[in-house]
Amino acid sequence: MSKPSWLIEAEKYVGLREVAGPKSNATVVDFWKRIRLSGISNDDVPWCAAYVGAVLENVGITSTRSGLAKSYLNFGTKQNVPTLGSIVVFSRKGGGHVGFVVGKDKDGNLYVLGGNQSDSVSVKKFTTANVVGYRWPDSKVAQTALPVLASVADFETKVV
Repeated sequence: MSKPSWLIEAEKYVGLREVAGPKSNATVVDFWKRIRLSGISNDDVPWCAAYVGAVLENVGITSTRSGLAKSYLNFGTKQNVPTLGSIVVFSRKGGGHVGFVVGKDKDGNLYVLGGNQSDSVSVKKFTTANVVGYRWPDSKVAQTALPVLASVADFETKVV
């Protein structure tokens, strides 16, 4: 299965966690610098968009350079259905959430690799009820259908 470069890059951070208390994870703080928002010096600020942006910047794709998840609604190319590596944007009370789609289950729920998911970079299952958009970062990169996964553990053993 062929994966886009940004998804390969995104996977490198799986397991990265915020630091509890007054200290911060330097890598999370660096995500902000990668998207050119260097005024943020802790990992307490919601950082899902900083993670997505830093991953894209690391592979040479200019991100939205915004800390807002919903800024990705106007990024890249719109998709009607997600493919492996799509950026998915969710609406939630108080804002949004953004991550990379890595699979779906038999019921159509999405497995999303994202930052600031339980204070870490992880894969979580989401329903599609709050999806407000799917975007494809680079039109030159071929798209691959989503794999059907049974669980998050299935992602770790079959996709990564």
